[in-house]
Amino acid sequence: MVMVGLVVVGLYTDKLDPVRDRLSPITTPFYKITDVPRKIGDWFEDVMESPVDLQAENAELKTQVLILQRKSQQMAALAAENVRLRQLLNASNILHETVLIAELIGVSPNPLSHQVIINRGSNEGVFKGQPVLDAFGLMGQVIEVSSESSTVLLISDATHAIPVQVNRNGVRAIAEGTGDMTTLSLRHVSANADIRMGDLLVSSGLGRRFPVGYPVAEVVQVVRDPAKAFLIVTAKPMARLDRSRHLLLVFESARETNDSQGESAFSAP
Repeated sequence: MVMVGLVVVGLYTDKLDPVRDRLSPITTPFYKITDVPRKIGDWFEDVMESPVDLQAENAELKTQVLILQRKSQQMAALAAENVRLRQLLNASNILHETVLIAELIGVSPNPLSHQVIINRGSNEGVFKGQPVLDAFGLMGQVIEVSSESSTVLLISDATHAIPVQVNRNGVRAIAEGTGDMTTLSLRHVSANADIRMGDLLVSSGLGRRFPVGYPVAEVVQVVRDPAKAFLIVTAKPMARLDRSRHLLLVFESARETNDSQGESAFSAP
């Protein structure tokens, strides 16, 4: 026993290594036994933790999860907005006119009126009749202007009409709003006109309100009725009328034509 005590509490020396090796199988269980009370105490604390503490910890964890989810959603929204802005900048690069980027800040509450409010006004040179586009096509025109904001009438509004031509062959028509943001109708298209599904309709420049060549819509249906003199043609707007948040206001050539035309803009009766 004296030797054991010396081995346990004495100073370390290499000469005692053989003794330590022989005593290790005996001392190891002893250390495990002495550690049992501590383990029991830890287990008892875990088991006896109060429901209040558990509820508080659960609530804290839920809060952290919500915060992380919100950050994840923000990152997704920022990434999507970045893509849209890149598309808008690419569109502005291929336009020959001067443009101003605007942001949509409001939508008309009237379901029968397709109007939106943008954050640009007369302070930035915005004027009535000014064409408005998004990254994909023509959206409409400015109808009201204040110092810091403006109202835009979308091409899908039932009171709006725009002269267009088939990009493939130059066939002219008038594209009218239907009150549905996904559909335009073409007025007075001759029954023998060369127009097909998939044709791209662009602004023709007639009426001198919209510059020539802006994408307006894609033909999605052509109905030929032998009993009628005109085709029934429907088209889908190229612009994302119900989704685009950042828009382009077109200057220069649009302003020049606007100054000389007075009230010559097309509108549906």
